[in-house]
Amino acid sequence: MQAESSTLGLSASGLSKSFGPVQVLTDVDLDVQPGEVVALLGENGAGKSTLSNIIAGSIRADAGAISWQGRPYAPNSPAEAIAAGIGMIHQELKLLPDLSVAENVHVGRVPMRAGRVDRKLMRERASAQLKRLGLAVSPDRLVRDLRIAARQQVEIAKAVALNARLLIFDEPTAALGGEETELLFEQIRRLKAEGMAFIYISHRLEEIARIADRIVVMRDGRIVARHETADVPVRTVVEQMVGRSLERMFPAVATPADRTVIEVENLSSPSGSFSGVNFKVAAGEIVGMAGLIGAGRTELVRAIAGADPISSGTVKVENRSIELRSPADAIAAGIVLVPEDRKEQGLVLQHSIAENLAIGNFDHIAKKGWVWPGAVRAFAEQSIKRLGVKGSPEQPVSKLSGGNQQKVVIAKWVARPPRVFILDEPTRGIDVGARAAIYDVIAELARSGMAVIVVSSDLEEVLGLSHRVLVLSRGRQRGILDREAATDVAVMELATS
Repeated sequence: MQAESSTLGLSASGLSKSFGPVQVLTDVDLDVQPGEVVALLGENGAGKSTLSNIIAGSIRADAGAISWQGRPYAPNSPAEAIAAGIGMIHQELKLLPDLSVAENVHVGRVPMRAGRVDRKLMRERASAQLKRLGLAVSPDRLVRDLRIAARQQVEIAKAVALNARLLIFDEPTAALGGEETELLFEQIRRLKAEGMAFIYISHRLEEIARIADRIVVMRDGRIVARHETADVPVRTVVEQMVGRSLERMFPAVATPADRTVIEVENLSSPSGSFSGVNFKVAAGEIVGMAGLIGAGRTELVRAIAGADPISSGTVKVENRSIELRSPADAIAAGIVLVPEDRKEQGLVLQHSIAENLAIGNFDHIAKKGWVWPGAVRAFAEQSIKRLGVKGSPEQPVSKLSGGNQQKVVIAKWVARPPRVFILDEPTRGIDVGARAAIYDVIAELARSGMAVIVVSSDLEEVLGLSHRVLVLSRGRQRGILDREAATDVAVMELATS
């Protein structure tokens, strides 16, 4: 009987949780069996993170019970969960950047010999786990020198080395491109074949059918749908997540004006990340930029926004060449950038919404060199209303959802207003319902007469928003496709050329 119970997975029943007067989970049941991937889907605030953190030992439930491998399970900490064989890979990785890969894999359980760290054994064990996952990463490399995808792989190796039998992934592909996502999926398939179980949280619904066995949908702290297969139409899942019918995912795009706002001529980077790029964007036009990781998309738009150097070529705004030595030069010329990492580069998280909106707009707010609190608040209230931000001026942006944080970054620049609006990965880490709101904002920017450039790793997003699509591959411009010609096949053919 004992041997049979050891093959059982996770079974949670009646889980409920509240934070003060706010009920965040209500009577939730969830089962996950060995060797399967259960996708846990829902908008931000649906209760996915709370449920996951209860299972991973970070939070205690107010009511309900969990069993794991046939025994009662109620961890008081992540350490207890890990000891029981349950780990969580967070979207924001928890590695120590100044330690090596091997040291990170063995944090908290470094092998000792004669009172000293046995570094040889530590490297050997780390190498064995990396090899098991098919990873070509040296155990001696510092984590800070690794790309995001490689760091995530180290997190997985760390969990596997701790003998985890259930892994919870929170937005694992949010910062990954197509090739890196495929590598992650291959690792999951390997571990799944060994009997490991997974709870997989993602806003990228198009990837769910490729990796999950079952789907569980949450809304407002409850489970509202269960699908015994992952082969479910995306529209069906989205409507269950948001609780309403979606007539369309992307807004209609208006016809652009016959007037060029920005023109890029033979632009090249001193690092070689991109070279010989040429394109124009008209007033009211949305140009999407597509390509695989390493194609040079982010480097290109950062250069246009004055954040990275240019070795040759010109950028013209309203037919006037501009010298880009810094972001201030680009802003003065009417070019603004919403960066791919809003938390690190777009916001000051510990500051309020009002303070974040004021940054970059003091020339509009300050009167005779003085910044008055009343003026900052009035400016914030106007911007919050215009972009539909769910929050008050004094609220810290760290307390906002990803979608509302992104609206704050956009609102900061809309207030100027700019001529050229660039958005790099505008919906990364944002739930489906909030994505629709961001898409409406982007369409409205174009309708107001701005030239809009959108960089995204989500091909459906690029195709759904853009009048034209510029495709980069290994730093070279491979083509510009009109909306009618820009299919996923056509884009990928150019992106892989």
